[in-house]
Amino acid sequence: MLHIVFWEPEIPGNTGAAIRLSACTGSVLHLVRPLGFDMDDAKLRRAGLDYHDLAHVRVHDSLDGALAGIPGRVWALTGRAERAYTDVAYGDGDGLLLGRESVGLSEEAMSHPGVAGRVRITMVPGVRSLNLANSAAIVLYEAWRQLGFPGGA
Repeated sequence: MLHIVFWEPEIPGNTGAAIRLSACTGSVLHLVRPLGFDMDDAKLRRAGLDYHDLAHVRVHDSLDGALAGIPGRVWALTGRAERAYTDVAYGDGDGLLLGRESVGLSEEAMSHPGVAGRVRITMVPGVRSLNLANSAAIVLYEAWRQLGFPGGA
């Protein structure tokens, strides 16, 4: 089982999309407080559609708490990495750590002892970043593909 960690997410629609991603892939979504929205937010519910009951979502008070629940390696997604996400051999239980929509991951979060390394998604020069939920989906599906899509149909 793979894991997605959103560190201090700000936009309910992105988290709703990640809830749907979690349900569709059988992955676990970890949300690290503070959240920029209430878990009952209408935008969160709308983006997640009727997948909330099918997803595995855990809310944590700290990054330590979130990473403690991940049995594999954790990869921090950042535009400040040299290594491409496609250059990693993912394992069962691995996690993907993504930061706030406005500023990404802090250096402190990326340097957490539970983080195995940093990876980036290749983009054309001059653009800042992809949407948070889209970034999670791109890398999660690569990891799931490498594992042979366990549990998928």
